[in-house]
Amino acid sequence: MDVAVIGLGLIGGSVLRALASTGHAVLGYDADPATRATARTAAAQAPPAARWQVARTVRDAVAGADLVVIAVPLPAVAGVLDELSGAGYTGLVTDVTSVKEPVRVLVDRHLRGGADRRAGFVGGHPMAGRETSGFGAADPDLFTGCAWVLCLEPGATPVADWLELAALLTGIGARVVPAVAAEHDRAVAAVSHVPHLLATAIAAVAADDPLAGTLAAGSFRDGTRVAATRPDLVAAMCGGNAAAVGPALDAVLRELDGARTAVGSADPIGALRRWLTPGSAARLAWPPRPGGAVELPARPDALLRLGRAGGWVTRVAEDRRTVTAVRPALPDPA
Repeated sequence: MDVAVIGLGLIGGSVLRALASTGHAVLGYDADPATRATARTAAAQAPPAARWQVARTVRDAVAGADLVVIAVPLPAVAGVLDELSGAGYTGLVTDVTSVKEPVRVLVDRHLRGGADRRAGFVGGHPMAGRETSGFGAADPDLFTGCAWVLCLEPGATPVADWLELAALLTGIGARVVPAVAAEHDRAVAAVSHVPHLLATAIAAVAADDPLAGTLAAGSFRDGTRVAATRPDLVAAMCGGNAAAVGPALDAVLRELDGARTAVGSADPIGALRRWLTPGSAARLAWPPRPGGAVELPARPDALLRLGRAGGWVTRVAEDRRTVTAVRPALPDPA
């Protein structure tokens, strides 16, 4: 498949490297000339069978592409969509943005407005970020074993497009999770976006205490790792998903209020033990243990039931009629 990757940061650069290393013809583009230069140098140093090219413009990058991967922060997505529309692009488009409903709206407005529905779109989000950024941090193995959401909107997403992308992504080692945009946004608010805010708050509270900085060890390191992410990226991620982040943050604040009440109680140790137990059990049960592989019909209803059950696709049949899927194993009897 001929693929264009627009945006060559950590995720876009990793997509480019992963696809090139599995035999796809890949063209990359980044708005930053220095990033383009870095990517060209890296391409020349890659093994001959895993090299890519770097285009000078979006138009050049997408001219012969079967698929365009938009890998820019949310505030830049509309501009890229306008460039694709201006270039007359008619192939398949996906993205790696961490919010899906706002991107879906932008696609309808900027790429497929009015009667022009020539370009296909399947929203995507690989759950594989790191606190580091830039092309220099790109890793072709970043997506091995990672959950990669592909949005399947009933009545709007052609299942053939969804399956084409799922086949491509399972080919680079990802576990493809079917979901609708709104459900994805609610889920990632709880497990990705709010944790970034909490990590940053913890780091900020400790910042003014030199002794705390010296004594900080594993708990602080692990609890604040993502606070090192660029603030503009976190702001775009959480602000772009504000409708879901607000309620998720409120839920965490209610839990923390319970901890504060326990600390101030007559028996803080006992009260904290009771407060801590459910969360500790939930963390010990994560990640879910995979069950056995099953064959499912490649229909939207079956795929969405799989995703809502926490399952994922590992392979798409060549005839596109079935998928190989895995659901989380049932918990062991008590």
